[in-house]
Amino acid sequence: MAERSNSTERSHPHAPPLVTGLSAYAGQYDLILCDVWGVLHNGVAAFPSACDALTRMRAGGATVVLVSNAPRPHRFVMEMLDGLGVPRTAYDAIITSGDVTREMLAARTGARTYHLGPGRDLGLFEGLDLVLTDLAEADLVVVTGLFHDEVETPDDYVETIAAMKARDLPLICANPDLVVERGEKLIFCSGAIAKAYEEVGGKAVWCGKPYRPIYDTAFAHAEVIRGGAIDRARVLGIGDALRTDIAGANDAGFDSLFISGGIHAQELKSVDGAIPDTESLAELFTGHAHPRGVMPRLAW
Repeated sequence: MAERSNSTERSHPHAPPLVTGLSAYAGQYDLILCDVWGVLHNGVAAFPSACDALTRMRAGGATVVLVSNAPRPHRFVMEMLDGLGVPRTAYDAIITSGDVTREMLAARTGARTYHLGPGRDLGLFEGLDLVLTDLAEADLVVVTGLFHDEVETPDDYVETIAAMKARDLPLICANPDLVVERGEKLIFCSGAIAKAYEEVGGKAVWCGKPYRPIYDTAFAHAEVIRGGAIDRARVLGIGDALRTDIAGANDAGFDSLFISGGIHAQELKSVDGAIPDTESLAELFTGHAHPRGVMPRLAW
């Protein structure tokens, strides 16, 4: 995207610039598409400074849509955010990969569906004309995560993946994330299962970031909220994952802001919101589109 003047600091010629605060971009964007997990909270508690920053952007006239790879409808995410202490003043709407998955499943009336994932994700299927069944009788697999993600890894699913491939079952991935931050741990997500399935020759359909359908849905909601078309040059995506948030924003044609204290915190030496190591930051983005700026944690 085009360069704009802003208050940033650059300490390495090949690293994206460090940004002092979201206030550096005040008035430059009409729409903020913000990641949730790793930016607004870490799965255990909300980040007050991030909530304050988004609230201030809204007060300045921007629309904030939270765009999450949560494999559940947005109402479940809203309830979770309420419980974590994220104020509703921080956003106008929420769009999830679960919402996109439901749209896709709604077109598969009567499909015999195997749900690979924890029971907490069953809300994804509420009201849909599907038949939930075991793997042996399924025509379709929907993966929302690992059954026991605190202790399991994709290696525990080798036999399941082989059984799916033996029948060439189509797989819908309701969360393209490979891992997510939960407190101080990284937990495997459904994207890791879908990736393993593709590696053995299986066919997977990916819902959520970095793929266009979730951005198209978010834009449509934002345009209703704002009452008109939105110029992509005035859109900023915020997130902590290079593969999903930053690559997705770049592919969709708008600017991005990278939060280094999320899932890349260890490799960037940015744990607990520390300033990232610029050599590591430059290495991470080598060969990839750069975000407009980098912050350890989202703040005003």
